[in-house]
Amino acid sequence: MIQGTTSDAGKSTFVAGLCRILKRRGFSVAPFKPQNMALNSAVTSDGGEIGRAQAVQAQACGVEPHTDMNPVLIKPSSDTGAQIIIHGKAVTDMNAVDYHHYKTTAMSAVLESHRRLCKQYDVIVVEGAGSPAEINLRDRDIANMGFAEAVDCPVLIIADIDKGGVFAHLVGTVDLLSTSEQQRIKGFIINRFRGDKTLLDPGLDWLSQHTHKTVYGVLPYLHGLHIEAEDALVTSNNNPAAKIKIIAPALPRISNHTDFDPLRLHPAVDFEYIGPDQNIPPCDLVILPGSKSVRDDYNWLINQHWPEYLNRHLRYNGKIIGICGGFQMLGQVVHDPTGIEGNAGSTTCLGFFDMETELTKDKKLAQQTAKLSTSNAVIKGYEIHSGITQGPALNHPLIISDHFTDGAISEDNNIIGTYLHGLFDEQSACNELLKWAGLKQAEAIDYTALKEREINRLADAMEKHIDIDAILKLLNK
Repeated sequence: MIQGTTSDAGKSTFVAGLCRILKRRGFSVAPFKPQNMALNSAVTSDGGEIGRAQAVQAQACGVEPHTDMNPVLIKPSSDTGAQIIIHGKAVTDMNAVDYHHYKTTAMSAVLESHRRLCKQYDVIVVEGAGSPAEINLRDRDIANMGFAEAVDCPVLIIADIDKGGVFAHLVGTVDLLSTSEQQRIKGFIINRFRGDKTLLDPGLDWLSQHTHKTVYGVLPYLHGLHIEAEDALVTSNNNPAAKIKIIAPALPRISNHTDFDPLRLHPAVDFEYIGPDQNIPPCDLVILPGSKSVRDDYNWLINQHWPEYLNRHLRYNGKIIGICGGFQMLGQVVHDPTGIEGNAGSTTCLGFFDMETELTKDKKLAQQTAKLSTSNAVIKGYEIHSGITQGPALNHPLIISDHFTDGAISEDNNIIGTYLHGLFDEQSACNELLKWAGLKQAEAIDYTALKEREINRLADAMEKHIDIDAILKLLNK
């Protein structure tokens, strides 16, 4: 199990790299995260929903993602409430206090999934959440040491030296744990180191002597490494050679923002998320992203003056794409009669499409292969949304296949929308959409191949800088 001293210490990335190394060495391997809190999710082969990081880790293992790889997913809908997803399906909404008492039930689901994976794979690489030393969360813990103790799992602690204070992070984490938990820690990984490692060696020697733990290696800062993020936004790609400008509002409950990674990485695209109280710059294309709380996020757009901006943007022949919750916002009204995403009620939205959406308890989860209706460009994406959208706008769909249609295209062809995530992942579809947005020579990257290269690059670096053979010896203990 890989635990961290903080959030964003590098747990997800390290697990992905270790999974790829184990696959290379002939093991059948699967990732596992007992409890994940994230709005970046993925649809699995068995029709459920898991954290995006575990889907990436499954790719590193060379296996299809499955709901057992992330049995508990928490999707925040406010600062105090969240949707609770067990074995891939939304079961309830809870506030933080109620969920704390629910953890005992959730732990049963965690252990059930772990047992199933253990029967199928040689090795399970487990990722913790946040830090095991969060004192207020240690009671009934299922995400870190509570799980490790329950299944008798060896633990490595990873810390991000780029944040500063790495020795305090590691020593403080160990000191705040119980005696049995301290003994369960076999050693440390230092992540994101810049510079000459010989200058760090005296500190590593001290750390080993002070804690009586092994330092298994120091992973250098891998500049430009792209492993799809669990939740953090990269706000801009700062591309001075760009030929097209694309922006997206950084909604408070933005979901599945990895939709836009192929655009952020595109050599001809300047992509930028626009946060609260930022000036909204002129652009060629605005993308309204997915949202866990569509009505609340639309009210945020109003407070940030986005409707006025979008109307002006359209008057100058700009383009707009709405994806999932962003697609719903393009319609006239979003109804939530039973309070699925917050207070019950209805919200009048942009009205660019003649359609209305009603949020429903049942969530649509499906992997889809289809085509753009404007060309033969193939899209391989997924649906993950609550709500049924109806109206004349749907008579002009953006997405078509033999068994379904989806989305809408405006009469003037300046606005499109869809429920399908992964819109830009396939080269041909990305090219067509960028041409529509105004990029004359649209040559999209092969995003699938790029993700494979980056996982291999990470694994290569870990093989070089981390004592993998010593880590593998822990498998027999």
